[in-house]
Amino acid sequence: MNTKIHSKPDFSITFPVDQVGIEDRVARFNTRSIKKDSKKFALKLALSMVDLTTLEGMDSPGKVRQLCYKAMHPHESLADIPSVAAVCVYPSFVAVAKEALRGSGVKVASVATAFPSGHATLKAKIDEVTYVVNEGADEIDMVISRGAFFRGDYNFVFDEIAAIKEACGSAHLKVILETGELQTLDNVRKASDIAMYAGADFIKTSTGKIVPAATQPVTQVMLEAIRDFYFKTGIMIGMKPAGGIREAKKALNYLVMVKETLGSDWLNPDMFRFGASTLANDLLMQIVKMETGNYQSADYFSND
Repeated sequence: MNTKIHSKPDFSITFPVDQVGIEDRVARFNTRSIKKDSKKFALKLALSMVDLTTLEGMDSPGKVRQLCYKAMHPHESLADIPSVAAVCVYPSFVAVAKEALRGSGVKVASVATAFPSGHATLKAKIDEVTYVVNEGADEIDMVISRGAFFRGDYNFVFDEIAAIKEACGSAHLKVILETGELQTLDNVRKASDIAMYAGADFIKTSTGKIVPAATQPVTQVMLEAIRDFYFKTGIMIGMKPAGGIREAKKALNYLVMVKETLGSDWLNPDMFRFGASTLANDLLMQIVKMETGNYQSADYFSND
């Protein structure tokens, strides 16, 4: 688990990101071919990294329980299909998810800190985090204060993340940058650094409420920030692209990026996640095709 690095850098100093270089690396990653046996393994690995998520106004205890069942049993007719990594819900449904997932090993994650806007007082944010931790959440997904970031008040952003991290106790903290609002890759890199030095266990691209959400160039910048942070501190930080990843083929491209940028130690659900519920069904369809030789219609899978 990450802890705050007290000798924090001067975040006002900017180190420009080579956008052309980033886009070239991403393009090369997308040309990698994966052999059949490795592809089957990679598809199941990607499924084990999915955070199934429901963050809608119409959410209910019944819907959350249904999502939890799918998280534990993605495809009951195939015995070697892994469960997903976590189920992510609003704070009021944490206790429901915790009970439904008891003993399964699937984590309960909750958004907090006035998700998705982040517009609330620090006290209100800490109170919400304390509530979801007491309800049993294993992971907290917080959003940074983008307004403060764009004002150049980087110490405010840092201190707020550090305070939320302390409120999390033993729960892991995923810090959402909302990269679709950050506008430039330079800002993505700066926000990544602030989050990691403030104590984030994971950095996450998006809330899923803003377009664009996760993109490969943005993810590559964040992966390189994680790599550089690891070289400086020896601390491994997790990564979660969230939103917009719907196809199994694209998920495998992301795994190639992780492998070639960070190495095999990050290729597990403790260090890498997909925030993409619709991705799970396409992964299942591809796995079933490789196992049985036949595609199943999308109608055979729930839309959770």
